[in-house]
Amino acid sequence: MESRDVVCIRVDATSYEEAVGLVAAWAQRQESRYVCVATVNQVMEAWDSAPLQAVMNTADLVTPDGMPLVWALRALGVSGATRVYGPYLTPRLLEEAERKGLPVGFYGASPETLGKLLATVRKEYPALEVAYAWSPPFRPLTPEEDDRVVQEMNASGARILFVGLSSPKQDAWMHRHRGRVRAVMLGVGAAFDFLAGTKRQAPQWMMPLGLEWLFRLATEPRRLWRRYLKHNPRFVVLFARQWLRYRRTRRRRGLATAAARGPADEAERPGEDPAGGGRGG
Repeated sequence: MESRDVVCIRVDATSYEEAVGLVAAWAQRQESRYVCVATVNQVMEAWDSAPLQAVMNTADLVTPDGMPLVWALRALGVSGATRVYGPYLTPRLLEEAERKGLPVGFYGASPETLGKLLATVRKEYPALEVAYAWSPPFRPLTPEEDDRVVQEMNASGARILFVGLSSPKQDAWMHRHRGRVRAVMLGVGAAFDFLAGTKRQAPQWMMPLGLEWLFRLATEPRRLWRRYLKHNPRFVVLFARQWLRYRRTRRRRGLATAAARGPADEAERPGEDPAGGGRGG
């Protein structure tokens, strides 16, 4: 799997099939790992916060959730990069967990949203074992409460834990709990709302164009306008600078390689006469 640093975080050029395979294998081995699905918002939040940079860059897998990160990977030389979008990755993982008998858990969202999500999951995946589900309060847990939650998660036997807190809160939560929660944790955020039907997804035609942010801004302007106004223009500027540096570096390397080959290499190409007589006789 190829990876690239985009502005300040590592993004893995994975696919749905590869991500599902990795998560399922980790879950079968009962490993404690975490997966981040990265957007421009997370990149820029990490740019502004060294601790969050560490959170993102030590994740076991960072998928390109947003199309701008797919385009960034391609611009940095990963021509086959594709999107691995949290709300689409989640049902694929649920299907794989059902097929392989891996118990799952859900942590996050409001009680109403979580209840609707669980109803949908149980209807769509009747053989899937939902071993754990909890909607935490909208405040930091005390150390004692957190210890109790971890004990309950581990006692449930859940091997894949879907975390639906707001970003980057969910990423920091998973980072703090790696090694404590004996499951593969995935920060899938809005997937809870979309699968529960409590929020609308952008129309399909907007997705490959990278315009979901515009749809979300139109549906939740008071909550999101500051985020997009602050982050999107800065991302464009910072990545443009990175791309220009990348192009200059590639050009210098190309010139250095050509210089290292030297005139002798040019003269002795296969099929050509070193004296310049060309092919044949």
